[in-house]
Amino acid sequence: MRKLFGTDGVRGLANVHPMTTDVAMNIGRAVAYVFRNSRNRRPRILIGKDTRLSCYMLENALAAGICSMGVDVLLIGPMPTPAIAFLTESMRADAGVVISASHNPFQDNGIKLFSSDGFKLPDHVEARIEELMDSPSLKKEMPTGEGVGKAYRIDDARGRYIVFLKHTFPKDLALDGLKIVLDCANGATYKVAPSVFEELGAEVVKLGIQPSGTNINQECGALHPEKMRDEVKTRGADMGIALDGDGDRVIVVDEKGNVVDGDHIMAICAKYMIENRHLNYNTVVATVMSNMGLEKALENMGGRLIRTQVGDRYVVEAMREKGYNFGGEQSGHLIFMDHITTGDGILAALQLLSVMQRTRRPLSELASVMETFPQVLHNVRLREKKNPEEVAGLFDLKDSLEKELNGTGRILIRSSGTEPVIRVMVEGEDNNKIDKIALAMVEHIRQRCQTE
Repeated sequence: MRKLFGTDGVRGLANVHPMTTDVAMNIGRAVAYVFRNSRNRRPRILIGKDTRLSCYMLENALAAGICSMGVDVLLIGPMPTPAIAFLTESMRADAGVVISASHNPFQDNGIKLFSSDGFKLPDHVEARIEELMDSPSLKKEMPTGEGVGKAYRIDDARGRYIVFLKHTFPKDLALDGLKIVLDCANGATYKVAPSVFEELGAEVVKLGIQPSGTNINQECGALHPEKMRDEVKTRGADMGIALDGDGDRVIVVDEKGNVVDGDHIMAICAKYMIENRHLNYNTVVATVMSNMGLEKALENMGGRLIRTQVGDRYVVEAMREKGYNFGGEQSGHLIFMDHITTGDGILAALQLLSVMQRTRRPLSELASVMETFPQVLHNVRLREKKNPEEVAGLFDLKDSLEKELNGTGRILIRSSGTEPVIRVMVEGEDNNKIDKIALAMVEHIRQRCQTE
């Protein structure tokens, strides 16, 4: 059982357990031990980060732990999470480490891990790393003298990633004549993303490109697309693109200022891929959080939707197991497996733009391929973490209320992977009905649990 690792690595308030330098150093040692014998050469592990103030201390702690196990470190500085996945594989590193809390506020931070093939680690490997962190035998494996590792800074990492991204866009197309509002959330994409879109020919209005260490995701980016939306309408732009702090998710707005979320982007791209026979098995993989409208849209275009538990890593695992090549989350994690091993906000925006350019249709028209079912989401914050199964009578109530939906909706209850929160999502055709059902579920939880 994993205690530190959640659905997307280790995450928490920086300088408070588990996001302390001591824990980071031990993670570094354990990761180095697990991966150092994977190839017949001096092992090396790549470290990237976002723009949070606390990244500096955690980066040094991780590097120290890795070097103490006789493994070299490749430091690439502030770069998007998918860039670390790409570069880990491209540079033949034994593993990759990302220091980021993604869409969380700057006070938080996290550590995510990739294996040498660019994929996130499976649960059992993360559990092994946790086990080694508490093992006194790890210290016996620490080398001395010439066996200690070195740290190197890789200066051309950004250029490598930019070239890779541009190569995923069709060579016979360009973005000439398009005006794009781009919000980088004052995060890891603040230098990479503007370069990509500008070099492909777009006129780019740039937002969120002045990171201070404390303003990442602050009223900007994928979680707060309002400024981007207003700028699109003011500037008469063709679309807006909002990335999150570590660049692995994207939310866009059309030329009218309407938000186009991950589900709609999946519907748009899936339709084009099905029509051009690029979608393996005509199947999209998404999580239980994706709207029923996506499922209906795929059925109408001759495709199908497969659902996984929440977390882009589980989407990827299902894709790898069955050979599917496209999937993602409503939140904007989109995985185009023909190009990369994890969610990539910039790459996903490029694929959407390629459909717009191929079809010569505005985004608002493309987005009409999917009709969104009304959806209500409530987060019930508890005083201590608890699984929904532990709440007496909750699932009996769920079964009873689902009968009222009569096949025209669904109820989803799950606990957060990173917070003491139970999430209640209700979806259906009737707004009033799903509101009442959601509130009944929330009240039941509050009556039986200690809430904040």
